[in-house]
Amino acid sequence: MIEVAGLCKTFRDAAGQPVKAVDDISFSARSGEILGLLGPNGAGKTTTLRILCTLLKPTAGTARVAGFDVVTQADEVRRHVGFLSATTGVYDRMTAREMVEYYGRLNGLSGEKLEARITDLFDTLGMHDIRDVRGTKMSTGQKQKVSIARALIHDPPVLILDEPTNGLDVLVQRSVIQQVKGLRDRGKCVVYSTHIFREVEKLCDRVAIIHRGSVLDCGTLAELRERHHEDDLEELFFGLIEGQNDAASGAA
Repeated sequence: MIEVAGLCKTFRDAAGQPVKAVDDISFSARSGEILGLLGPNGAGKTTTLRILCTLLKPTAGTARVAGFDVVTQADEVRRHVGFLSATTGVYDRMTAREMVEYYGRLNGLSGEKLEARITDLFDTLGMHDIRDVRGTKMSTGQKQKVSIARALIHDPPVLILDEPTNGLDVLVQRSVIQQVKGLRDRGKCVVYSTHIFREVEKLCDRVAIIHRGSVLDCGTLAELRERHHEDDLEELFFGLIEGQNDAASGAA
């Protein structure tokens, strides 16, 4: 479903100097699988996801989503992807239903098919109590439910979720995690960006550990633990990062 090879993205800093946000990243994700992107803030996770969703163009390398190239077939990629951004808000003056309906129409849905999808999502996510609540009156957890619903409204085969539990209380976090598991069980390909170890252990079939724009290792938790002789995921993670930092210092 997702194939990324040698992906790079370079920006310019205030002085005009090149800064690599993504540096030769490669990975794949399959249908019926949750691939976790685990890394600290600034690791390059969000930039990678924005390239996969066609919001950014790569500087080098290739990425294909559902068989379509993110640069040359961007429209097709967008039809096959649901994207939950860590920074996208909801519209203050629109109700939950209005927002989900609006995104459904943007994705070509209308009539009975759109109504059926809205009803199904509101049932699944427990959103009927906020159906007519405007964005300005919603809690953080309610806004997140709306964001999830609008990402799912067109029933895409690929879901790209950028830190979907960020800022949520523990009860809403649990609900979101259960919803993501359900998406995997329905055969969706899910890419799940996070810096929370517990979420990786609960959710992810495989995990790519990312730091400074590079994938340090990728595999199932069992494979990673065996390769690095470390059962504790947090210790494994920091060991990989410290190793990269040491290598960078040596090269300097």
